[in-house]
Amino acid sequence: MGIGYRELASVLRSAIERGDYPPQTTLPKQDEIAETYSVNIKTVRQAIRVLESEGLVTPVRRRGTVVRSRPPMKRLGAERYAKSKWKFGLVAFAADREASGRAWTPGDQTNTVRRIEADKEIAEALGIEPGAPVYERARLVKDGDTPTHTLTSYYRPEDVEGTPLVNASAGPAGKGGGFAVLTVQGLEPDAITEALHARMPSPEEAEQLQLLTGEPVVVLKRTTCTRDGRVVEFARGVHAASHFEWAYTFKIPD
Repeated sequence: MGIGYRELASVLRSAIERGDYPPQTTLPKQDEIAETYSVNIKTVRQAIRVLESEGLVTPVRRRGTVVRSRPPMKRLGAERYAKSKWKFGLVAFAADREASGRAWTPGDQTNTVRRIEADKEIAEALGIEPGAPVYERARLVKDGDTPTHTLTSYYRPEDVEGTPLVNASAGPAGKGGGFAVLTVQGLEPDAITEALHARMPSPEEAEQLQLLTGEPVVVLKRTTCTRDGRVVEFARGVHAASHFEWAYTFKIPD
């Protein structure tokens, strides 16, 4: 009696993780897998669907079942926001790229800026009333031609009116990015709180980030404040999970 589809999926998963089937290669044809493991085609198809739902493989027309590439981009923790970086022109996403050995250009980030009414979450973060006006700066960031994440920041109008943060030109908001702009406004960022959770993407997110079937996203919420505790930015990001390795270095509190 042959093995079940879950057991077959486990065998194939182990082979992929072991490197028997490197990224961008194809698994054997389904009838070959069936013969090798003495199972029927239905069992093979079910096993492949399991691996597809886990984001390990994807069907490609005229090629077969292709093992996905998983190029982790190191996303730095506190280090990506170091003042020694953005005060000298290196914005956070570029710091990640350099740490990952990747080149970057300003065109890797596109921007859309508009004035909107704050929803409940934005209002609570910025300490304003729901429905109050805020500037929304939405970015789509790419690694070459591949989208990696979106990041949408929200600001009080009085903090950013007339600054590069309300300019929709591609790339960071000038040398040093948004944090440098806020510093010029007398609102130097001093502390950041980040919260992360994973979920499956919405159809719109899957299309925007060009996600393959079964790939989750990591959602980041970031609150940035000055030394005196004034919140100067609230941001929400959606990251393609397969593109990032999240790294944090910190001193252990007493």
